[in-house]
Amino acid sequence: MRGIRGRLAALLVAVSAVVAGTVAPAEAGQQEARRGWTGTWATAASEHYEVSGMSEVTVRMPVHTSVGGSAVRIRLTNAYATDPVTIGHATVGLRDGGSAVARPYDLRFGGKGAVTIPAGGQAVSDPVGLAVPALSDLVVSLHLPGRVTHITDHWWAQQTVYWTDYGAGDHAADTSGDAYTWTTTSWPFLSGVDVTAPSTGSVVALGDSITDGSYSTADTNQRWPDLLSARLNACLPGAGVLNAGITSNRITAGTATNPSALDRLDRDVLSQPGARTLILFEGINDLGGASAEQIIAGMKTIAHRAHQRGLRVVGATITPYKDFTWGGWTEETETRRQQVNAFVRASGKVFDDYADFDRAVRDPADPRRLGAAYDSGDHLHPNDTGMKAFADSIDLTSLGLGRGCT
Repeated sequence: MRGIRGRLAALLVAVSAVVAGTVAPAEAGQQEARRGWTGTWATAASEHYEVSGMSEVTVRMPVHTSVGGSAVRIRLTNAYATDPVTIGHATVGLRDGGSAVARPYDLRFGGKGAVTIPAGGQAVSDPVGLAVPALSDLVVSLHLPGRVTHITDHWWAQQTVYWTDYGAGDHAADTSGDAYTWTTTSWPFLSGVDVTAPSTGSVVALGDSITDGSYSTADTNQRWPDLLSARLNACLPGAGVLNAGITSNRITAGTATNPSALDRLDRDVLSQPGARTLILFEGINDLGGASAEQIIAGMKTIAHRAHQRGLRVVGATITPYKDFTWGGWTEETETRRQQVNAFVRASGKVFDDYADFDRAVRDPADPRRLGAAYDSGDHLHPNDTGMKAFADSIDLTSLGLGRGCT
């Protein structure tokens, strides 16, 4: 989707305590699942930006869990930076409102309290024993002691993130949030949070700004994957839901920091610990520059690669966007959208099932338009009601997680 300019981020996976790279990402995810790890929260790195004068600063990031567990670890990324970054102190704890933490637990990396992540690298913390409830808020705090030149981030997170002033020092272990004096709405460096628990696995939502939650109400976890998580954990405790949405993402093309869905599939889906099911909700950004045949071919490739890794794949239809504020809709793009949606609805040999998001939110009087009750105002991005319509439209049995969730 055409985006707002914003900042701050994440990515994912790791196989060692400090840097990844010796094991293929998808293989790493399968190995971690066998060890009992399941992703409870994730985001995907989408850009980096330069900073000047940043050192001795602490950032505090609330994240909303899906599945609960008895131990927790975090994953960090420096994917798009040109310089290494040092995390001097990291903590995790249950949120106590705003930027306060009930009890921060120190995290270590390979037994050490600090970790330096090389440019392009990743890190995963050692596990810490912490009872993590499902559908709760965790807070991850990172102290950055050295000079920070680049931040790899996931921007437009629809979540307030808290920072201390430059030079304020290490406040990762603070229970109070008093030291955190300014805010952003993006996640820096953090790519995932995993838990250990008896689990049926997790669902990964691969998408664009609609999946990312753009224009849903900030700080309320009204993205459709969050709402799907609430449904799953009401009837099937132990199911994770991970959000791999990136604003402006496409299937058929990408950029250096916003790779196509095809190019980021291993990184953002197949490598996720405990991933069992993929929901593919992409294509709207491709309609203006790619043919229906190209979009469908990309969907087929994604489904095939996911199936090779043993994942179940649910396709989602592309939603209407006539009169989108920033333009781009034409009769030609509408024809392409209808062609792609006809494929999704009839593709029993490609997808294991499908979710009809188009039908869930379209205007009955003009199916080319987003229904007024679901429209955030730009005629493309759904509001909270639209997000709920997506989550409610998914047949939970189609996700293949077992135990009779209906």
